[in-house]
Amino acid sequence: MTHRFYKKHSSTRNILISAAVFSAVILIFWFSVSSVSTRNDTEEIQTLQTAVARGITYCYTLEGSYPPSLAYLKENYGLAYNEEKYFIDYQPMGTNIMPDVTIIKKRSDKEGSH
Repeated sequence: MTHRFYKKHSSTRNILISAAVFSAVILIFWFSVSSVSTRNDTEEIQTLQTAVARGITYCYTLEGSYPPSLAYLKENYGLAYNEEKYFIDYQPMGTNIMPDVTIIKKRSDKEGSH
């Protein structure tokens, strides 16, 4: 049975619609993965900041002075982290002043190749 007003859709139009839908799905997936990755990086940095702060405080509590270096924290208080992924700038201010600590995520080769 044929309808009088029925028109056949062109195959080109169907292909374009399919390509547009596929592209939209890929973009949504990419943005979702990117968002999760960024959130994980932020959480990892916060966890590392907490670990460093606890080590510093624990050292001060036990020894009566702040750690003289990041290496001292690693050797004596078990601080461990991924040194290939993060850089910790540890600036001691004296034995009785809390050190200044900055944690920076290093840029990976994958991020630099864009």
